[in-house]
This record gives sequence, structure tokens and C-alpha cells, in this order.
Amino acid sequence: MPGETITISAPAGEAEMYVARPDESGGPWPGVLFLVDAIGLRPQTRSMADRIASWGYVVAVPNLFYRDGTAAEVAPEHDLLRPEDREAFFAVATPRVRALTDEIVIPDLHCYLDTLSSLPGVDGPHVGVTGYCMGGRLALLAAHERPQQVSAVGVFHAGGLVTDNSASPHLHLSGIEAFVLAIHADNDHSLPATAVAQFEHALTSSGVTHHTTVYPGAAHGYTMADTSMYHHEAAENHFSELEALFARTLPAASPPHAAG
Repeated sequence: MPGETITISAPAGEAEMYVARPDESGGPWPGVLFLVDAIGLRPQTRSMADRIASWGYVVAVPNLFYRDGTAAEVAPEHDLLRPEDREAFFAVATPRVRALTDEIVIPDLHCYLDTLSSLPGVDGPHVGVTGYCMGGRLALLAAHERPQQVSAVGVFHAGGLVTDNSASPHLHLSGIEAFVLAIHADNDHSLPATAVAQFEHALTSSGVTHHTTVYPGAAHGYTMADTSMYHHEAAENHFSELEALFARTLPAASPPHAAG
């Protein structure tokens, strides 16, 4: 079934949300919140959501940067397969990312999760969340804010998980009840090996059930096929691990009601 873009009422105005559903009939289905990277809601992230939906989930992908414009307005103007164009785009996008502080984004996350749960065809109170780049930090924050709702979290090439300030994500893991899967990149300057070790220690110390790995030869952004950082094997590994995570942690779809 082709996905659709809906408009939702978010805390600071209207926001786009792409919704992908399984192709086959049946359901209802568990819900998954997909939190994008700094590049935003675009064909690449819609395609990834479609693939996750094909496993048997309703996937919602909000435009996290709705305060700055529509998805089309904040999208890159150039092909990010060229490193120099990627760098130029991030010079513009980074202030948008930094503006999404916890104080600003927590009400948004509550809104996105409420919307996901209310979408037609979404079954049950438990959902999964998957986040990329900055979306990884937000995925952890969503699990912290909604421990009874979020059962599984995927965190992929997420930077800034360990910082020197009191808002550092690794300091705010207590209370997360979700299983956390984190796959880092070994060539990620935003999360060097020392930070990976600190994040792992923080998960363990906080009592969070988790599995973390570092993919060799991959760089920050390795899942995104529309950028110069794409690593095919690492991206496919991420899909396999995420599918297995959701299969273990999210309830199976309810059987369709018999006719008559």
C-alpha cells in the first residue's frame, strides 16, 4: 500500500507526517515512530519507512523541522552524494538541529507518539521507535518520556550521545523500559570510541536492556543511500537487526475478524 502524507497539529503549528502501511491486508498492526536524521523527511526516509512497514507495521515519520518550514522547504537543494554538497547543506542544517533542545522537542515527541497510536490500523499501546543521527537521541528521549508505551528503540549512527553538559543523553537513561539496539559507526567523529564506551557503561549502569555494536568501516550516516556516507553492508545489517528487534519486542498483529 502506498504511503500517504498527512498534516497533524503539533505543539508549535501544523506538521507533515508520512505514514507507511503494510502491503498485505489484515492487521491491525503495531506502530513504529521513525525519527529522521538532520537532512529530514525526504524520499530516502520515506523509502526506509516503506521497507519497515513491509515487515508488518504502521510507520509514522514526522517532519521534525516543521518550525522551519515544510519538508520540501528544508530539503537539500543539491545532491548529497557529493561530499562538498553534503558539507554545505549541514552548514545550514546544523542550527536547526541544535534548536531542537529537550525542552522544545519533548512536547513534539508526545504529540508524535499520541498521533501514531491513534492512526487507523495501529494495534495496542506498545510501539517501537527508530532514530538516525540526531533522531537516535530523540528516540532515547521518547523512550524515557513514555516508558510504558515504547517497547523497542533502534539507535543508528547517532552522534552527541555523550557530551559535557547536564543534558547529555547518556545521563538520562534511567527509567527506560524499552530494549535499546544501538549500532554505531567506527568512523564517526560525533561519537568516538571513548564516547561509545561511556554510552555502553551508562546503559548498563542505568539497568537498560540493550545490545550495542560498532560497524567496521562505516561512517556517520551509513544508512542513508542519498548521501556520500552510505555504506551498503552496514545499512543492510541495520535493517536486519531492526527487523529482528521489532519481531522480538512488539506484539504480533491481531488476526483479521472472520466474516459473518
